[in-house]
Amino acid sequence: MLQIVPDLTLASRFVPPFPWEWHWLFWLLELVVTATALTHVLLWKRDARAAAYWVAIIILVPIVGSIFYLLFGINLIRRRGRRYRGVPEVATHVVIEPVSDETVVSTPEHRTLAVVLDRISRFHFTAGNRVTILRNGDDAMPPMLDAIRSARHTISFATYIFEAGGIGADFIEALADAVKRGVQVRVMVDDAGTRYSWPPVTRVLRARGVQVRHFMPHRWLGRLLTLNLRNHRKLLVIDGTLGFTGGINIREGNMLARDPRSPVSDLHFSVEGPVVRQMQRVFAEDWAFCSGETLEGEKWFPVLHPAGTTSALGIPDGPDEDLEIMPIAFFAALSGAQREVKILTPYFLPTRVLMWALRLCVTRGVAVTIVTPARNNIPFVAWAARTLFPELLASGCRVFESPEPFDHSKIFLIDTAWSFVGSTNWDPRSLRLNFEFNLACCDTDLASRLDAEFQQKLAASRELTLDDIARDPLTIQLRNGIARLFIPLL
Repeated sequence: MLQIVPDLTLASRFVPPFPWEWHWLFWLLELVVTATALTHVLLWKRDARAAAYWVAIIILVPIVGSIFYLLFGINLIRRRGRRYRGVPEVATHVVIEPVSDETVVSTPEHRTLAVVLDRISRFHFTAGNRVTILRNGDDAMPPMLDAIRSARHTISFATYIFEAGGIGADFIEALADAVKRGVQVRVMVDDAGTRYSWPPVTRVLRARGVQVRHFMPHRWLGRLLTLNLRNHRKLLVIDGTLGFTGGINIREGNMLARDPRSPVSDLHFSVEGPVVRQMQRVFAEDWAFCSGETLEGEKWFPVLHPAGTTSALGIPDGPDEDLEIMPIAFFAALSGAQREVKILTPYFLPTRVLMWALRLCVTRGVAVTIVTPARNNIPFVAWAARTLFPELLASGCRVFESPEPFDHSKIFLIDTAWSFVGSTNWDPRSLRLNFEFNLACCDTDLASRLDAEFQQKLAASRELTLDDIARDPLTIQLRNGIARLFIPLL
């Protein structure tokens, strides 16, 4: 009888692993991923506290902790920043005085800080600028729109949030009309900031013929790897001569006179004079990074002349070659303070070094006053911030909480002589993760006007004491303590 014997050769090649074999594969993967993540932490994390935090997360939460570190702990853009630092400036006629010259900073006391800041930033101090304070969207948006409508050659516009509706629709119309007039218009919106309204403003602008780019326009895995890096700068430059910067986003909530559903108080600034060139330079670098296009020539970088009495310096900061420039500049300013320090910020989660600098100011006899919102639009940040206040209050700093509407303003004053204005908040996101831009200004008149704004907000605020924090229920203190654990990520 013929017996058929099945051929088991092919089948034997596909024997599925036993459960315990999958078990060993999992642990092998965990070992490789964990070792890789820990190696990166040990080699690249300069902050010992942050490094210890990430080591604990990676070890205690297998696989997931390493993935979390990949998404939120690694700077994936720093080396890429070198590619767009070489954007040329064809026009070189700009008034830039040596910082030791009395036309830039008049007194020896102020000149010392000017020299330090001039060395910290990759830009240099310029004399002859004019900086005008614009309160809320009601004062800021109309002149910005008027400037766009009167542009003859170029418009550079970068913002974090740009809503397509409300006041945003007016900006869309003005930008589209400028394109029709033959003006070269470039608009850049952070990818995360386009998601605050529907349809995305970039889609609307593109349909109207405006050249627009997302900052970090990644998809799928690429978006996950860069979702924690955002361009928070607010820059509008018209014809290379008139600039606007500050904290205001293009949102209906900034138009307080219209009684919006979610009102936001804020400050913005119009800028004229040689420092506008530095604002244009920063935009051109970001635009080259996003689009590959180089902006150069007299239309983008025209000859600039003195327009006022403010000495000013641009300070760009971001997770590239400008990494942690802003906190170093803030530290230098605090170290140079002789009489008083005044800080108005929506988010107060300073680094440990800045906390020590604030305490040292008080020890040296410098009065330190901090104003932050009583009710924050990001509650988790406010919870974490409340755990930092006792240390400052015990050292002699004064902390005040401002009433609603939510105040998104950013003021940093030193001795009613120095003022720092721009997009930077006092939190880890602004000081390390975001791309930011501030102006450091030496001008007693500007500082006095900003001090008046500060005093007005201070008068409406309530002072916080150690007893207030001690009276918080245990559940609130525990909640705040948990939030504090996540300060490196906020």
